Amino acid sequence: MHRWCGAGLAALRAHQHEIDELNVYPVPDGDTGTNLVLTLASAQEALAGSPATEAEDTVRSGLDGGPLGQVMRRMARGALLGARGNSGVIVSQILRGMADTFASAVSVRGAELAAALRTASEAAYAAVARPVEGTVLSVAAAAAEGAGKIKSDDLLAVARAAARAAAEALARTPQQLPVLADAGVVDAGGRGLVLLLDALVEALSSTAADGTQADPVPPPPAAAPPAGGPPAGGFGYEVQFLLDAEPAAVEVMKRTLDGLGDSLVVVGTGEGRPPTWNVHVHVADIGAAIEAGIVAGRPHRISVNPLEDRVHDHGHPHPAPAHPAAGAEAAAAAAEGDRTVLEEHAETGGWETGDRGAVVVAAGEGLTSLFADEGTVVVGRNPSTAEMLAAVAQTGARRVVLLPNDANTHAVAVSAAQEAAAAGIRVVVVPTRSPVQALAALAVRDSQRRFDDDVIAMAEAAGACRYGEVTTAAREALTVAGRCHPGDLLGLVDGEVNVISGGPEDGTASDAALADVSRRLLDRMLGGGGELVTLVLGADAPATLEEALRSHLAHAWPFVEVQCYTGGQPRYHLLAGVE
Repeated sequence: MHRWCGAGLAALRAHQHEIDELNVYPVPDGDTGTNLVLTLASAQEALAGSPATEAEDTVRSGLDGGPLGQVMRRMARGALLGARGNSGVIVSQILRGMADTFASAVSVRGAELAAALRTASEAAYAAVARPVEGTVLSVAAAAAEGAGKIKSDDLLAVARAAARAAAEALARTPQQLPVLADAGVVDAGGRGLVLLLDALVEALSSTAADGTQADPVPPPPAAAPPAGGPPAGGFGYEVQFLLDAEPAAVEVMKRTLDGLGDSLVVVGTGEGRPPTWNVHVHVADIGAAIEAGIVAGRPHRISVNPLEDRVHDHGHPHPAPAHPAAGAEAAAAAAEGDRTVLEEHAETGGWETGDRGAVVVAAGEGLTSLFADEGTVVVGRNPSTAEMLAAVAQTGARRVVLLPNDANTHAVAVSAAQEAAAAGIRVVVVPTRSPVQALAALAVRDSQRRFDDDVIAMAEAAGACRYGEVTTAAREALTVAGRCHPGDLLGLVDGEVNVISGGPEDGTASDAALADVSRRLLDRMLGGGGELVTLVLGADAPATLEEALRSHLAHAWPFVEVQCYTGGQPRYHLLAGVE
């Protein structure tokens, strides 16, 4: 296990820049390779550290086991706490699935490895109502199938078969997702998984009984995630809740919800009596979705968000806020201890009075100060699960709202919420995609309301705020607005490129070009209506940009109120919100 983790980390580091650069989504946020490296580095640190947390992890997971299972759990938990972005959460959950299988194993042979890979793959697929093929899901499934096909107890032979099958599945991903075929690439998350399986073969071959080395696995073609995924559908509301219910009732509810909407995700740890599940679905009829939960069991932590979900996960296609596997596993239901705390406070009203806190993900001196003035704890962009947990603890509150401000941070926020629950802290994630949505949510926060009502009000305010961004394209890509090239200015509305303006190859753009793209972006956003416009100027925004935009809005949209802040955020010249 130690050799595997070390070899896997070395492989990811060697290919880190390659995977980062392979992101075909044009915004300068292609950090899948970096996220994978940081996640596995945390796993290695956990393995190298003291095993003092083994007993705690055993209790938390509800699993007994020998030294192998304990070591695997340390590795998986280290990956979870260090997970960054959806790609990191995916890896942490795959490791956790393998740890669950190894927990009771005296030793691991070929059959146990095949079973572990099958468990990890099945857990990912079970969490998603409509899995998207051509992603890391397909690669993980192929690895499990390849491992099981050879019917061998030879550990090295099974690992080789899994790695080969994964590489072949990765090469097939463009045939499964047209957007990959259009770009001539394969899935980046799957590429990372193939590297990890190759590292497993390398680690095992060093101790093969016959002393031979494993045949090298042919490297797959250059990999990249897609620029976008299937549309979220025509349903206007995102409904999420925790549900205490028996598995049979949950199956009935899943069929009901699947008929009501799309993007259905239902996951649970299987712990508790009855177990707790996390339910996510996009629907047009909010009441019918909640009623389905009531029929199945006891729904709680209900949240409704009218924001139409977009695909902005550094290239991973997904209908939900995160990659299907990542969002599902990361949103696993709260542990039994958390449910006890919930019930106690429900009886005493402990969560209807008392302290509350908020954690916001933001970058830039101006934005950090702005959110700090709102009484929040601010954590930097692309945080790990552990960094989010530290921010939650810093609030000193037992009821905390997390505002991730990025679809790729959503899965990490949900993982942090799950971990905080074990400590008796209730954390709710409001799925904001931009700092301007967080500003809208915080503006309606009211400590005199019931906490659940306050969360719903914040989610509604965030969902009612359309968000826009102006940035410089980091790479060539085909977007719905046409083809862009490195250095072009991009105007995005709700994560989708709407405006493209040609720019120089060195990434610099004239003040006039930036003002022009910003004006066109605001016109697009206000074309659907709006009363309040919030502008947040980036670190490299020229001093003339605010006045140019105010003048344009006063002339073209005279009845709109304008608020402008100096955010100082990197990468994005302008953030805009329309309410």
